[in-house]
Amino acid sequence: MTEFKPLRSVLYMPSSNERALEKAKTLPADAIIFDLEDAVAPDAKVAARACAAAAVQSGEYGRRHLVIRVNGIGTEWHDDDIKAAAAAGPDVVLVPKVNSADEVRTLVAALEAAGAPARTTLWAMVETPIGMLNALSIATASERLTGFVMGTNDLVKELYAEHVPGRQPVITGLGLALLAARAAGIVIIDGVYNDVKNIDGFLAEVEQGRQMGFDGKTLIHPGQVEGANTGFAPSEQAVEDARGLIQAWEDGKGSGVVTYNGKMVENLHVESAERTLSIHDAIQALA
Repeated sequence: MTEFKPLRSVLYMPSSNERALEKAKTLPADAIIFDLEDAVAPDAKVAARACAAAAVQSGEYGRRHLVIRVNGIGTEWHDDDIKAAAAAGPDVVLVPKVNSADEVRTLVAALEAAGAPARTTLWAMVETPIGMLNALSIATASERLTGFVMGTNDLVKELYAEHVPGRQPVITGLGLALLAARAAGIVIIDGVYNDVKNIDGFLAEVEQGRQMGFDGKTLIHPGQVEGANTGFAPSEQAVEDARGLIQAWEDGKGSGVVTYNGKMVENLHVESAERTLSIHDAIQALA
């Protein structure tokens, strides 16, 4: 089983805000996205690029997964963003509005041409109708692409839909992206929750995302980190049940039907229990 790295809380931080970048060093987020796109005004893009690169290279963010989100393909800042990100060598370069496998291959070629280290992977934001419909070909376009990030705000806009509790207008898109990510064996991070003062609404969406199968959630406010970390971590009961199920399976080998808490246990249940424990152990190792 491959090493599991928690990505429960993936926090956007505007790279133009040095105070925010400093604060990020103290936050218990599993990943920090140094944003060069939506959170940065056009006249601050160049300075933000330098700040993001310096932050990644500082070595002051501990065990956090470090991501640089560049500006999109075709924008005036994209090429220089890619070059700067490749030189900085973050864990991930995140690109917005990726719509096709060809775009993935072009991005990978650009990263390699710019000298990105082998450990720097690519994540694609899936946030348009065509992106959702091309999700599988995008997810399998390159081994360097290791993750999807949902852009639910853009998807709602593109669909002429509305933000509603339960997210019914975008459930189809979320499902298509999840299917593609799991088929390709890459991580997938849920979109943001906009109303930072609505804690109950946020926690409900975290729970929905976990139930659907997302690995974590992108966040726009430090106050959302704790809720995401708790919501995407296995509960004490889930850990206890996983251990009990695995023990029952071991004890019952060769006896025909194995049950735990009155339910039949098959190999697929054991695999799910082992994944639960691997997530729990990885989170405990962060403490």
